[in-house]
Amino acid sequence: MAAETVTNPSAVGMNEARLGRIETALQPFVDSGEVAGYLTLVARRGSIVHRSRYGQRDREAGVEMKDDTIFRIYSMTKPIVSTALMMLHEEGRFFLDQPIATYLPEFGAMKVAGADGLEDPVRPPSISDVLGHTSGLTYDFMVDNTAAEQYRSSQIMHDATRSLAECISALAELPLAFQPGSRWHYSVGIDVAARLIEVLADQPLGDFLSDRLFDPLGMTDTAFGVADSADDRLAAMYGLPDLVGENYHAGDLVEAALGGFNERLDVSATYPTKTPDVFQRGGLGLFSTIDDYYRFAQMLGNDGVHDGERMIGRKTLELMHSNRLPAALLPYDLLGQPSPGYGFGLGSRVMMDVAASDRAGSVGEYGWAGAAKTYYWVDPVEELIGIFMSQYMTGVQSPDVAFRNAVYQAIDD
Repeated sequence: MAAETVTNPSAVGMNEARLGRIETALQPFVDSGEVAGYLTLVARRGSIVHRSRYGQRDREAGVEMKDDTIFRIYSMTKPIVSTALMMLHEEGRFFLDQPIATYLPEFGAMKVAGADGLEDPVRPPSISDVLGHTSGLTYDFMVDNTAAEQYRSSQIMHDATRSLAECISALAELPLAFQPGSRWHYSVGIDVAARLIEVLADQPLGDFLSDRLFDPLGMTDTAFGVADSADDRLAAMYGLPDLVGENYHAGDLVEAALGGFNERLDVSATYPTKTPDVFQRGGLGLFSTIDDYYRFAQMLGNDGVHDGERMIGRKTLELMHSNRLPAALLPYDLLGQPSPGYGFGLGSRVMMDVAASDRAGSVGEYGWAGAAKTYYWVDPVEELIGIFMSQYMTGVQSPDVAFRNAVYQAIDD
C-alpha cells in the first residue's frame, strides 16, 4: 500500500520549521554509524504532518532507506497482540483476574524458583499478570534470576522452529522466576497471551491478527513473515549481537557494547522470514512498515475507531492504558534501567508523571519499543502519534528519545 500523504502541519497546530529539527536531531546517529538509516512519522489529530528518512536500509548494497521498508519490529509486536487479546475480553471470553491455567492447564502445576529451591506460588499467575509483566515469568536474556538460565537451556526464545503451542508448553515446565505480583519483570508473558488467543478463538494467532486487525486496518505488509516479492524491501540488521541468540544474555550485550561491536547481523535463525505458519509469537516476530504501524497506532488514537468502524471499545483502551502497578513496584526497570514517571498497563507503558520522566509528554501517553530500535507512542491529550523505525540491535544510544523531544517542541498551539 502506498505511503499516506503529509498534510500542512499548521492546520493541526504543528510548526513546520520546528519539525525540521527532527532530521537535525537524528542525523548524527547515522553519521556516527550508530544506525544505518531510519524512518520517522509524526501525526496529529488524525493527519500525518511530517515524515523523515535518512541513511540506508542496506549499507552493503547501497540501498537508501525508503518509506516502504519492512522492519523486524520485535517487541512492538506486544501492543498488537495485547490489543487482540483484549478484543476477546470484550466478547466475554475471559476475565482478567482468571488464572492462566484456566485456559492453559499446563500452567497449573508451576513452582517458583526460591532462594532455597522450588516453592509454591502464593497465588496463580493471572491473565492480567501476563499482560502486565507481573506474572513471575522472565526472559532468556535476563541475568537477575536463576530461572532465566533454565530458559536458555530450554531455548524458550531461541528456537524459532517450534510452534507457539510447543514453545508455551515447554515454558510451562519451567519454574517462575518470582512470586506472581511481587515485582514487575519483563518477560515472555505476551507470548503466553498470544497462546491464550489461539485457545480462546480456536484459531492460529496469525490468522486471528489478520482477520481482526491487519485486514480491516489495511496493514498489508504486517505478518510473521515476508512475501518473496517483498524480500528486497526488508531492512538489513546491524548493531550488537542477536539479543535472542543461542545462550546469549544481557551480560554479553554489555561486553559487546564496551568492545565497540557494530556489525551486520544475520538474524534469520531467530527471526525467520519464510516460516510464518510456525514462527508465530506474542512478544516478537512481526514484520511491518512505518505506515502499517501508523494505521494501528491511529486506530488506538481514535479511541478504537478506524474509518468509522469501531474495532475495540474506548473504555477497553482506557483500561489497557491505565497504570496497574502499585507504588511499591514503581519505578519499574528493564535490565537495570529504571523508568521514572512511568507505570505499566496491559501491554504498554503509560506516563504518570511528566516531570519525573525527564521527557516531554502528557499524563496518559502510552507506547512501547522494539529491540532493534523501533519505537512508537500515542499521546491522547495532544492527539499526537510518533513512530521511529530503524534496524539496529539494542545499542546504548537513544535516537528514539531525540526524535520524541524534537516532535514535542514542534507543537505550536
